[in-house]
Amino acid sequence: MASTRNRPPSPETVAVLRALAAGITYGFDIMDATGLSSGTVYPILARLERRRLVRSSWEDPAAHRDTGRPARKYYRLTDAGRLTLEDAMARYRALGTLRPEKA
Repeated sequence: MASTRNRPPSPETVAVLRALAAGITYGFDIMDATGLSSGTVYPILARLERRRLVRSSWEDPAAHRDTGRPARKYYRLTDAGRLTLEDAMARYRALGTLRPEKA
């Protein structure tokens, strides 16, 4: 079986990486920016985090207690994530595939 580490990221994964690179750090905002569903975005974020391409952190507890909402988890690209995005974008440009440019 082929390793997923050697497989290029899917267009959906590239869209999530692009959103993160653009400074969008909250899951629902990533969904809005990419047009992807939560059932797509959150599994992608979990895989990226396991591969250490993304790091996450919870917001300060006071921020969500004061507003009466659940805590938010924020995501950011690691250096390895940025390199993965750059490589993926170069691959898609070379193939003439425009879909990842959407995010």
